[in-house]
Amino acid sequence: MIRHIVLVKFQSGIKQDDITSLFDALANLGTLIPGMRRFDGGISVSPENLEQGFRHGFCIDFDDAAARDAYLEHPEHQKLGGQLVGMLDGGLAGLVVFDLEV
Repeated sequence: MIRHIVLVKFQSGIKQDDITSLFDALANLGTLIPGMRRFDGGISVSPENLEQGFRHGFCIDFDDAAARDAYLEHPEHQKLGGQLVGMLDGGLAGLVVFDLEV
């Protein structure tokens, strides 16, 4: 299984409702992409305050690398990814992606 971990630093003017809507749309990709197993996303609740501005994030579990790759190439993911980057502080600089085999 592949766990796709994404940490994001949103621009200060982005509303929580807009973030929630985007995360909901990303979660709904599971209905379009076989092997996309689970989506969890939200705001950091860490008491350590070590987020370095990356206050939101999400994880997606995929059956395998092929399912993850299908997600990355899917047109709806491309569209939502563009929306996400447009909401970030510094564009791609406001994004960290880490994939972990679990």
